[in-house]
Amino acid sequence: MMSRNAKINYVCLPQLTSVNFCLGLISGLLIGVVLLSLSSLNYPTMVGSYVTFDSFRFVDKNKTSEFGINATGATADTGQTQKPEQEDKYGTYTNRPKQETWSGALVDDSAFHKDKDEIARDLKRNIRVLCMIMTSSKALDTKATNVKNTWAKRCNVVVYISSTTNTTFPTVGFDIPEGREHLTAKTMTAFRYIFEKHFNEADWFIKIDDDSFVILENLRYFLSSHSPNDAVYFGHSFKSIVKQGFYCAGGGHVLSKEALRRLAMNGVTYSSCQYGAEVDVELGKCMEYLGVETADSTDRLGRSRFHCFDLEKQLSGEYPGWYYQYDVNGAKQGMESISDYAISFHVVPPLKINMYKFEFYVYHLRPYGIDSGHQSLNVPHTHL
Repeated sequence: MMSRNAKINYVCLPQLTSVNFCLGLISGLLIGVVLLSLSSLNYPTMVGSYVTFDSFRFVDKNKTSEFGINATGATADTGQTQKPEQEDKYGTYTNRPKQETWSGALVDDSAFHKDKDEIARDLKRNIRVLCMIMTSSKALDTKATNVKNTWAKRCNVVVYISSTTNTTFPTVGFDIPEGREHLTAKTMTAFRYIFEKHFNEADWFIKIDDDSFVILENLRYFLSSHSPNDAVYFGHSFKSIVKQGFYCAGGGHVLSKEALRRLAMNGVTYSSCQYGAEVDVELGKCMEYLGVETADSTDRLGRSRFHCFDLEKQLSGEYPGWYYQYDVNGAKQGMESISDYAISFHVVPPLKINMYKFEFYVYHLRPYGIDSGHQSLNVPHTHL
């Protein structure tokens, strides 16, 4: 005869076995789901000695994709970070097609502008400025095009200088290799060409790079206090190296008619006019030897008009160390250091957006109901 405890164990044993079986089955299914999920992930793979974690993957920071973008989102040629494209969160409502990349074409909204520009137009007629823009064949579709679409259209005459001639753009090319070490030779040759071909078409001649922005109206206003018959040239003033000083290349060099005549006719014959690597220094030495004076270009309040750097650096004062050594005016910073009639800024990448940003801020953005009028900021030029 079976005892009472034995009967209970006999009855409960099948039930306990079933429960254990169910628990085991459920646990197995859960483990399987977890393992399957983990197997779908891309585990880190070391490629090269320097890697970065990106979307659960270790990828080579220096290796670029077929689109020229590396693991950090920086393009191979510019180093500019590109943010990943985000989906339109309202796309289900608008059913809007994906926008194509902007081509750079500008909308002509001049009919909406009510600017009183009679003074600017008079200055353009009476103070003729030739813009000699230094570029290269590989920059025509980028830097040079940005300049052409923005500030260059306000010059009286525009000449693009390159290493090769392009009749379509157009550019004037010289048989001089590209590169910093050849920049002085390219510049001196270009000045000679301008003298021979365009001397009588302008009163003043600005040499500027294709990564700078120039406000021509402010340049003409500044030049209205000076005579093109004086042997003088202007720019952002540097001290040292050259006794009378010289000008930073990024802010541009503005030559009077007499200064260009002396440089083109006599500069190539003097030993003081060498073709060194630093064009601003070599041009400064040559001008001093030729008796072409430097002059103060700050406004009546002592604020700068020509600028070696972009606006952000001028505002923040984040200058490189060497700038403090050479800047005549003490490397000032902030809005109070920049003239309301500023002339030039050396723009930094991304050049395309920054060029058009300047164009918008200067010629389009207006606070409604405010007429700023005109300020008298010119002062007679003084020797450095």
